[in-house]
Amino acid sequence: MNHRTAVAMSGGVDSSAAALLLRREGRELLGLTLHLFHGGEEGADAAAVAAQLGFPHRTLDMCREFQSEVIDPFVAEYEGGRTPNPCVLCNRAVKFGALLRKAEELGCSRLATGHYARADYDAGSGRWLLRKAAHRSKDQSYVLAMLTQEQLSRAVFPLGELSKEEVRAIAAEAGLASAQKGDSQDICFIPDGDYGAFLRRYTGRDYPSGPYLDEAGTTLGRHTGLVDYTVGQRRGLGVSSNSGRLYVKELRPADNAVVLSDNAALFARGLEGSGLNLIACARLDGPVRLAAKVRYRMAEQPCTVEQTGEETVRLTFDQPQRAITPGQTVVLYDGDTVVGGAVIERSMD
Repeated sequence: MNHRTAVAMSGGVDSSAAALLLRREGRELLGLTLHLFHGGEEGADAAAVAAQLGFPHRTLDMCREFQSEVIDPFVAEYEGGRTPNPCVLCNRAVKFGALLRKAEELGCSRLATGHYARADYDAGSGRWLLRKAAHRSKDQSYVLAMLTQEQLSRAVFPLGELSKEEVRAIAAEAGLASAQKGDSQDICFIPDGDYGAFLRRYTGRDYPSGPYLDEAGTTLGRHTGLVDYTVGQRRGLGVSSNSGRLYVKELRPADNAVVLSDNAALFARGLEGSGLNLIACARLDGPVRLAAKVRYRMAEQPCTVEQTGEETVRLTFDQPQRAITPGQTVVLYDGDTVVGGAVIERSMD
């Protein structure tokens, strides 16, 4: 087997430092940059870093794959009143899917990225494990939780033991041009964060106004289109209540309604998930005690988890959790180890 390692390079400091560390190990590298959408990065910065470190670089046009595997499902979920996480889908379907297959065609057996996470093989269970980064403030295991065993067996995460400060120092010491580049924010194909505007541009559709309803079904006003909202949202509602602040509790595509409530009504004790992807084990035997995150930027919370079908799961949290959102990813942890992940279908009281 060819032992050349492909490095997914965005031109940012993380992927550049990952390449530098692998180069110092003596690995034979091939830098690969993804061109994913119109206006996306073209790879000039990544190519410059690869030239500086002395290995070849290519930019691959994967606009078609990105559109079909990430953008189109993102649009369909939003139109269905759900809030997807495209980064989770991109890592599985594009970076460790289409890109990994292309890397293999180009003679590479492994794919390295600048993610802050760790992967290793557990001989006892015979499974590849995904673990949190050593420095929790930058841990990105959440967005990798839907990777398969085959994908993890090919993954290399050189930054898993390092802090962001250490990564920048390593890049600066080596004189890499990317050392001081800022971190990317939000979804890469919606840099301004205006999801509703993107959806209208992309689909060419107008999303009609509809009623704001309270939990009793009373009309409180009119919303601007279902795609402009997500569960837990407070800003930009344009309605008020004598009883206090209002938040989005539910999106109902069937009658184009946005249900509003007070903050207390956003808390739920459990959830049901689909598309279960188990990493640390082949199946969850009986109810098990784990911890879970229902969004990227939160601390995981203790819960009881039960696998209810081949790809379905039910969670009950010790304490009610706020704004459990259909379409988002729930990730299960046992200490540092990612047990698996699933897509949230509904919250449960």
